[in-house]
Amino acid sequence: MIIGLTGSIASGKSTVSNMLRDYGLPIVDADVVARVVVEPGTETLKEIVKAFGEEILTETGELDRPKLGSIIFNDEEKRKLLNSIIHPAIRKEMLRQRDVHIANGAETVIMDIPLLFESKLQHFVDKILVVTVSEEVQLERLMERNNLSEEEAKARIQSQLPLSVKEEGADAVINNNGTIEETKRQLENILRNWHVI
Repeated sequence: MIIGLTGSIASGKSTVSNMLRDYGLPIVDADVVARVVVEPGTETLKEIVKAFGEEILTETGELDRPKLGSIIFNDEEKRKLLNSIIHPAIRKEMLRQRDVHIANGAETVIMDIPLLFESKLQHFVDKILVVTVSEEVQLERLMERNNLSEEEAKARIQSQLPLSVKEEGADAVINNNGTIEETKRQLENILRNWHVI
């Protein structure tokens, strides 16, 4: 079974991902893959440089994320261009990792994909697990974690699909407003229902 794990910024998805890791389940993490595919020497990084110029590299030849971010943040066309380069590379590498886990005998693989719905990757997985929180908790956690003003935090949250929409597309939802123990209990129940543990 391929389980898609998703949530929104500051919803606690990483916490749940770590719990799944504690169960010994292999995890394909889209954020990690996104860094791997743009490492120096990769085809993806070469394409990004071709599209955006050498100035998006650090002195050591790595991708200067803040610089690239500032270029695409306010420019829809450039953001689309970047996504058209990066997204196919990320998908390909995620599927490669998934297939390696399956070939090695894994019966369940977790695909940790923050933008599962936004990227329309539901077909990658058999079940979708959404980690959710109330808007107040999400805002509070994000402001605290990233040291953002309320306006900045709201802008980040609003750039993603609302959690309520993600919940509708989920096979199971973990409500992460409470304690770690409560979250862990919900996860365990879901994994038992799905015959993972």
